[in-house]
Order: sequence, then structure tokens, then C-alpha cells
Amino acid sequence: MPVTRPPTRFAYLGPEGTFAESALVSAVAAEEGTRQPAPSVAAALAAVRAGDADAALVPMENSVEGSVPATMDGLADGDPLLITREVFMPVGFVLAARPGTQLADVRSVASHPHALAQTARRLTELLPGIVPLPATSTAEAARQVAAGELDAAVCAPIAARRYRLDVLVDEVADRSGAVTRFVLVAPPGPLPEPTGNDKTSLVAVVGDRTGALLELLGEFGVRGISLTRIESRPTRERLGAYSFSLDCEGHVGDARVGEALAALHRVCDDVRFLGSYPRADGRENKPVTDVSTDAAFAEASTWLARVRAGRP
Repeated sequence: MPVTRPPTRFAYLGPEGTFAESALVSAVAAEEGTRQPAPSVAAALAAVRAGDADAALVPMENSVEGSVPATMDGLADGDPLLITREVFMPVGFVLAARPGTQLADVRSVASHPHALAQTARRLTELLPGIVPLPATSTAEAARQVAAGELDAAVCAPIAARRYRLDVLVDEVADRSGAVTRFVLVAPPGPLPEPTGNDKTSLVAVVGDRTGALLELLGEFGVRGISLTRIESRPTRERLGAYSFSLDCEGHVGDARVGEALAALHRVCDDVRFLGSYPRADGRENKPVTDVSTDAAFAEASTWLARVRAGRP
């Protein structure tokens, strides 16, 4: 059996100074591999698919602004990639500018759309009449400010330091305590072993028929599996055609989860498995009922085999 080597080349949503870089630093020690910034989520995922990186860390969802469409769509399309772990990162924003700039001097400000949405009210108070501009990342906005292309950026403190900017206003988020969930994705390979507190992610395309979503949800409900996230995304094939991106408690190696995925494969137009990995949000999966344990499924299979053999 070939030896599976751990990843040593990590791509992340760049440039340097993003929350993605901070999340990767918190998850992977410097001695474990090299880190290479990518200009976009799509570029980070493409680096893994092309073999230029062993894994990529990209944002999946934010506690205030919800999912990151670029990541959801990037995992649903293209060559398959698997989530191997998740990382939760508290996010806080500062308003930064080149040294010597005063708040009254600011005529342009930019950031990632999620950051702008999380600071909209505060920016309106600080910079009335100025329309914020979108950037591919908070760090890219900081880089543009350092290059003289913009007056100010909403960014992470690490980006302000990295690009030698002054902090004009600290803590500019409308809501404190925001958290972004990042996922580390890699090419298909051996899955992380079940820990007893895992998540499984997938994308399911349901048919255009009455009750299709209810049927999908029922496959989890009858097996005692809790969903931790479910969102619809357009398939981009035609108006009104949607896929569902979801996370559930448990590991595909668990009998109940494996059986649910097999049932979805049977009833859905398409199912893309995105990985089973340890849960990292500090919560415990809900207790499994007696009728949903692996032992219960094994006993039921043994009973069915006896029935089919004429030995009920």
C-alpha cells in the first residue's frame, strides 16, 4: 500500500496579511510546510487541482454574512476536492491608511465585500458620502492603499502591520465577535479517521419534482442525523434549478451517515461528497440514539440476511 504523505505546500486566499493567512498560521506550523498566497479563492483551488499546491485554505462561511459563494461554487464544480479539516478564526477590522493620513483626508476606501458588509454602518458614520469599493480580499485593499491606489482600507490588523499602514480607527465592525470558518481542501485520498465528533459535507442536486427537498431531508431525519448547515445554490444550468450544499453531523464511516449518502445517491440527480473531518467549532455532536448506532445498523443487516436466506 502506498504511503500517503502529509501536505507540505499550502495555498491560501492572499495576498499576505489576510485572515486566511492568519487561519493557516494557526492551523499549520511553519515547519510543516510552505505557504503561498493566491489572488482569489478560485486560484487557490486551481493550484491544488493543478498540483502546484498540496492543499488550500479558503473561507467557507462567516457568522455575520453567511457563506462565501466563490468557495461553495468552487468545490461544487471542477475536479473533486475533499475538505480535510476546518478552522475557525475570530475576525476584527481596522480602518487603515498610509502614515500621515487623517480621517478627513480619506476620499476612497475598499475591502472584501464581506468585510464591507460587516462594517457598513460604522463606515457610513466615519466616512459619510463615500461609497466603499470591493476588493478581492482585505489584504489586497491594504496593498492598494500602500501602493497609493486608495486612501484607506478595512482590513485585519495583521494586514495594516504587513503593509506599514497606520490605524485610523480600531474595531470598525458593526457587530463584535464575528467568526469566519475556513476549510482546508486537498485532492481526493484517504479520509481522516472518525473521531466521534465529526462533520460531513456534500452537495446534492435534487430533481425538479414536488417534494424533492423534503425527500432529501428525510434521508437524514429517519437516520437521526442532524444538519449543521444547508444552503441552496443555482446550478447555473437554467433559472429555478438549484443544488443544496450541506453539512451534517457524523463521518461517512458511520453506518447511519454512509447509508444516508447512499440513499441520496439513489434519489438525487447528483451527489458530490466533499469530505468527512473533525468538528472544530467547540461543539459536541448530538448523542446518537440507540436505533442509530453502528451496532443497531449491523444487527439490522444481520437480521435481513437471515430473512433473505429463509431463516427469519
